[in-house]
Amino acid sequence: MQLVVARIGRAHGIKGEVTVEVRTDEPELRLAPGAVLATDPSSTGPLTIATGRVHSGRLLLRFEGVGDRTAAEALRNTLLIAEVDPEEVPEDPEEFYDHQLIDLDVVTRDGTAVGRIAEVSHLPYQDLLIVRKPDGSEVMIPFVTEIVPEIDLEEQRAVIDPPPGLLDDSQAEIATGRATTAEDS
Repeated sequence: MQLVVARIGRAHGIKGEVTVEVRTDEPELRLAPGAVLATDPSSTGPLTIATGRVHSGRLLLRFEGVGDRTAAEALRNTLLIAEVDPEEVPEDPEEFYDHQLIDLDVVTRDGTAVGRIAEVSHLPYQDLLIVRKPDGSEVMIPFVTEIVPEIDLEEQRAVIDPPPGLLDDSQAEIATGRATTAEDS
């Protein structure tokens, strides 16, 4: 099974290094020197990681055969794809691969059916579960413990505890400005 593990960003310096947006919880395993990764678009790969280092909180990689800034810049926006055994699971029981989450039934704590996970969207600050409802519409659920307290792979379901308004706009709580007190007058 193939999993997207990173997206190549901009070139860094003049020796062929690139920044990468990591899309795996196991970068030390998937993005280690010597790793050979397929790419999307496939015409840019496969790529073999020559070196990796962290600089100012960003992972920088250099690939074999990519020796200058021009070659590195040509790789921008390329997805890096690792071949993974479909039976493999992350070491941390609180982590999941995207393929484990796709098609899980989504229900609220009281058992109300919401829909099925259609996609996992990886954003810089958090992941979102894109849930397709029975009527064909979609809802985006932040994939955080407070909102998704349980993933049960054996039962093939995700239990959610949505805040007001997440599933139904009519239940949204309207935030008001700062309350005024006698001291503010």
